[in-house]
Amino acid sequence: MEHPIRIMVPAAALLVGGALAGCGEVEPLPEITQGARPTAAPATTAPKATATAASASSAVAGASLGGPGTACALPVSFTLAEQWEPEAVKDPENPEFAALMRQGPATVRCEADAKPTGHVGYLRVWTAEGKGPARTALEGFVKAEKGSSAAVYRETKAGALPATEVTYTVHNEVMDETKEERAFAVATPKGTVIVHLGGLDTAEHRAMLPAYELARTTVKLG
Repeated sequence: MEHPIRIMVPAAALLVGGALAGCGEVEPLPEITQGARPTAAPATTAPKATATAASASSAVAGASLGGPGTACALPVSFTLAEQWEPEAVKDPENPEFAALMRQGPATVRCEADAKPTGHVGYLRVWTAEGKGPARTALEGFVKAEKGSSAAVYRETKAGALPATEVTYTVHNEVMDETKEERAFAVATPKGTVIVHLGGLDTAEHRAMLPAYELARTTVKLG
């Protein structure tokens, strides 16, 4: 089922305003069973742009995303980690929701929710039109995120496809916290696809990295 993009914010931030445009009321955060969290303090510098094979193998494969008959029609397909719940974003081109739906050159198309796994965060898929380098679109995407800094880019692979990956930090002024985020981008005949992993904080982000790595290492065109 399609829906407007869900914005994941700390509970305290909800006191200063609604997180989702177009909704009359902010729904309370649901209760979740917290998953395993690494004992790591929030980062104040860019995280290392490394990913081990062990982290990828620790995620149990679940449903496929992106191909025909899946929750989201995308220029690429990849495997989600078990229990992650994907949904297509409703009406992403609507100018009323541009502040939520667009980031730099990219428009959000799909998001997979980690909540059923006990973590707080989303794996989101964005697309950017044009046939330019994937890195160019990814750089524009990161620069457009408020509070982003210390970006580190590297050339890598997404499945068998050439890809650019970025690790960076984002500072939340309301919470006065800095957390890690990362994304990878691949060029396709239909434009650039960006797959982004955020998280409530750095500990949640790192706990969800196996799911991100599973997605990255299983990417295929079409």
